[in-house]
Amino acid sequence: MSSGEALRKLREQLGLTIRDVEAASQRLADKYSNPSFAVSLSRLSDIETKDIVPSIHKLYALAIIYRRSIYDLMKLYGVDLADSAGDIETAIPNLANSHPFSSLNRLPQAEMPVTLDPAFHIQATTDIGRMVARWGIVPVHMLSRLVKDRKYSYGYIGMDDLTMYPLILPGSFVQVDESRNAITRKLWRSEFERPIYFVETRQGFVCSWCELNGSLLTLKPHPMSPVQSRTLRLGAEAEIIGQVVGVAMRLDGWLSADSEPDKSSS
Repeated sequence: MSSGEALRKLREQLGLTIRDVEAASQRLADKYSNPSFAVSLSRLSDIETKDIVPSIHKLYALAIIYRRSIYDLMKLYGVDLADSAGDIETAIPNLANSHPFSSLNRLPQAEMPVTLDPAFHIQATTDIGRMVARWGIVPVHMLSRLVKDRKYSYGYIGMDDLTMYPLILPGSFVQVDESRNAITRKLWRSEFERPIYFVETRQGFVCSWCELNGSLLTLKPHPMSPVQSRTLRLGAEAEIIGQVVGVAMRLDGWLSADSEPDKSSS
């Protein structure tokens, strides 16, 4: 079934005529004072019979009228947002600059473990893949119960960002708890206990330890990092997005220029 035929089937299942769709879309166009939402009789006929690809505004209007998610209609045209994470790795896998990773925040559904093997113990280091008894597709709004009132976002550590090297390698993904955006002051027993923050500056984003003295925010790199500390004015020159609470990174496949093998000695 073509994309146009699938849309026609959705319309007919709801008992809507082409004129019904035209009138409904015009009401949306009037609401937003934007004629791009309107789907005329001739345009809908072309969409259904000639597989003309609707514009983003018209696709949204059809999704609303047909009571379907816009993600579902996008899939009819070969665009599956569930594949976006893998597609990002295909298109531009290694960006130089660190940046937020918001494309993971609003996926319509997620595949996750729904049943764990009874032998699984959280205290032990485990191969999670072997401990998952069953995977399932879970709507993302159901996952909100797991995080309660916390707001998480995601960041990508650029391939040129050595601020927290070697604790956090370039190319890593970080999970950021935006509710923890205040600098904690205490003595830390180790570098693993010390909070790491995701910070937005005028020059871009950075993941680092932080020290706050009045309104002066000092971004502290890892001692083994070649990056220098820098001090910025909080609010005017830097904003703390939140605390890094999770890290996903590969331990192979990445070498800094200084650590690459010397081929001349072989």
